[in-house]
Amino acid sequence: MQPTMNHQIMGYDRSSTMFSPDGRLLQVEYAKKAVRQGTISVGVVCKDGVLLIGDKRLLDKLVVSKSIEKVFKIDDHVVAVATGYLMDGRVLIERAQLMAQQHKITYDTEVDILSLVKEIANIKQAYTQYGGSRPFGVSIMFGGVDDEGPQLFVTDVTGMYFEYKATAVGENYQQVKEILDKEYQDNMTMEDGLKMSLNALKTVFSGDFDIDKLDCIYIHKTNGIMRFKSENLKKIIRK
Repeated sequence: MQPTMNHQIMGYDRSSTMFSPDGRLLQVEYAKKAVRQGTISVGVVCKDGVLLIGDKRLLDKLVVSKSIEKVFKIDDHVVAVATGYLMDGRVLIERAQLMAQQHKITYDTEVDILSLVKEIANIKQAYTQYGGSRPFGVSIMFGGVDDEGPQLFVTDVTGMYFEYKATAVGENYQQVKEILDKEYQDNMTMEDGLKMSLNALKTVFSGDFDIDKLDCIYIHKTNGIMRFKSENLKKIIRK
């Protein structure tokens, strides 16, 4: 009896379009697990913009760290950070960049962030429904500023998306989110948000924390996109 049950479970396990008897899409759940095992990303909405931090820790010391990109510019008013399988993220990031460019050429205005997020979420959802394909094993966090002000969205592997004031995605994300829940305040400055995020990562990852391996970007509502070097981050965390 047991071998038969295992065989049945493996059947549901191999298809992203077939529900198991208890109503689960196992391939989608595996994709979500891949995201949870990815290096962590943090996003924080501040009073004048949005902060995104991506951890680029590498197991191979011979890899040149600058060749690994986790934080991306989508448009002059939108940035993103990917967690999970970065090759999946690259495809979706390029789709978002193309959409932003096409919107600007067609309408001579910047695309609103929610429309961009919905389009990427729709693509992710489609790959949980079509046969012969697997779900995207990546979660993408979008931050930007438009007419609605600073906004932070996370797109899940299922095709769901949520707006946050502050959040974390990837390994040990729950512990980091607990710190953000306690310390986040509305109308935080960029420096306050950056210090809170860095201290949360340092607390959770302890000996594995390496500020030199962080990719950090801030998008300001008037000054545009700012990238931080490790020297800048070290000064802030010492304050």
